[in-house]
Amino acid sequence: MSRVTLLLLALAAALSAADITGSWRIYFVTFAEETSPARLEIQVQGEKLTGTLNEIHIEGTFRDGTVKFTGKRPNGQDFGTFEGRTKGDELAGNAHMGDQDRPWIARRAATITAAPQTRTFEPSQFHRYFSGTIAPALHINPGDTVRTTTVDAGGTDAKGVRRSNGGNPETGPFYVEGAMPGDTLVVKFNRIRLNRDSAGSGDQIVPDALAPGYHRNAKYDDKFSSEWKLDRESGFATLAKPSEHLKDFRVKLQPMLGCVAVAPPDKQSVRSGWLGSYGGNMDYNGLREGATLYLPVNQEGALLFVGDGHAAQGDGELTGDALETSMDVEFTVNLVQGQSTGGPRAENDEFIMAMGIANSLPDALRQATTQLARWLERDYHLTANESAIVLGTSIRYDIAEVVDPQVNIVAKVSKQALAQLKK
Repeated sequence: MSRVTLLLLALAAALSAADITGSWRIYFVTFAEETSPARLEIQVQGEKLTGTLNEIHIEGTFRDGTVKFTGKRPNGQDFGTFEGRTKGDELAGNAHMGDQDRPWIARRAATITAAPQTRTFEPSQFHRYFSGTIAPALHINPGDTVRTTTVDAGGTDAKGVRRSNGGNPETGPFYVEGAMPGDTLVVKFNRIRLNRDSAGSGDQIVPDALAPGYHRNAKYDDKFSSEWKLDRESGFATLAKPSEHLKDFRVKLQPMLGCVAVAPPDKQSVRSGWLGSYGGNMDYNGLREGATLYLPVNQEGALLFVGDGHAAQGDGELTGDALETSMDVEFTVNLVQGQSTGGPRAENDEFIMAMGIANSLPDALRQATTQLARWLERDYHLTANESAIVLGTSIRYDIAEVVDPQVNIVAKVSKQALAQLKK
């Protein structure tokens, strides 16, 4: 074989490899419906193919337009065997998984080349449920910053105008280009600011947080006013019509967002009063300006919702409503590709925080502790014993939410403690 022929064959192999090396979006096809979107990363050297399907490691071959690879989970268990062929700008074939054969198709993922920008979004409608079926209000790229506003939990805006029915109406959703299931959406809150001087709260402790005897015997005054005045200059809130004992009572303003969510899995629609692995009505008073929230992506584009502003709130949102008000919000989004947190996590200058959301306090505590231990073991490379030492001496818990359909407990550890860890 001549040298020229060898060079031509090598060039053809290189061009063939270049045809499929890169990022793809892969889908299973069931009854003509594309389902289970995921991120497929492929590298080809010669005929050898390697890469990832989210956290699945793949190995195989690419030869004469035919692709074959097997996938293994991080724990070494078999995931499935894939075979397919190039089809224009697509890959398509069948996967054998257990005792099932499943058709699949993959398309090139778009490359985002635009420089990060700041977008101002004025909402014209609000949504009272989290869902991937809602049309995006705005498409943004990783690195982009959004400036927008929210209405209060009853649907009233900064000018006192009713814009929506009540029940935590949300601003958004914001479609993040390139976000795929298996990724983590990163939301940094640059600004969470009050945009009016009034708020309303509950004035009775919710029964779930009380002994039955107290709730049965408590004598509540139906004429009691729990409307608040917000003094943004001094940084404190006072009752607009205080009772005798509360004339000098004031609360420090600590603006926060009660609701931040991505769309839940499988095109579910969940009322915005609920919370879960997708975030939602978490009501954690640590989600303030300067905090960064991490949410697992369940749908293409993530579909980010924000709302339910609180001027201040004690732990647990004990009266069912905090100091409910509207907000001006600025946030920046980014992506961690191919890694999922499995549930909401957050950090600020002082702590890293993992949220446990469940039907009971014990279950929520177990989830939060487990999430935080896994965070230390994956990102800080600790063994299970080392994680136990760090958390056993340094963990702290916040009761974030006790009044909504599920309970939210936050497990956190200080960055000062983590700074002592040897990398």
